[in-house]
Amino acid sequence: RAWHSPITTMAEDSNPMREMFIEKLVLNISVGESGDRVTRAGKVLQQLTEQEPCYSRARYTVRTFGIRRNEKIATYVTVRGEKAKDIISKGLAVKEFELRRRNFSAAGNWGFGISEHIDLGLKYDPNAGIYGMDFYVNMRRAGTRVAKRKLRPGKVGQRQRISKEEAINWFEKTWNEDFAKVLN
Repeated sequence: RAWHSPITTMAEDSNPMREMFIEKLVLNISVGESGDRVTRAGKVLQQLTEQEPCYSRARYTVRTFGIRRNEKIATYVTVRGEKAKDIISKGLAVKEFELRRRNFSAAGNWGFGISEHIDLGLKYDPNAGIYGMDFYVNMRRAGTRVAKRKLRPGKVGQRQRISKEEAINWFEKTWNEDFAKVLN
């Protein structure tokens, strides 16, 4: 019985299991202090995503920063589907569709930050102020659920994992009409 390499028998582009897609986008605003500023930052995220944001709490007290353990210091929201892609496009437009190689992780995920949320097209509110935010994009291929499921979890093979180079190529190909590029 002859063994055939899957690389030679099937073209890479036509295999639906090799297609990469955006699993989720996580938007994070880290305020660094509790109180009204975190609530206003949450309202900014809610206005952008039309979803209810979650709040992160401090792990321990740091007196020099003036934060105590378990007080809310940041807010984040997870977006999936087409809405995630639209928000990523707005964020990349602020960065002029240019990312650096260091923006991509070894697992193929990538992220970037913007310094002012009003650049995304949100109306400036003097009561809320201006917040910077982090975009983090989680990439995935079909079949990843095998490792995540509760019953009979398996291992995802090395060929099925996303590498840094594959993520960079996918990024440049997906946003090529906007002249997206990855710089050193």
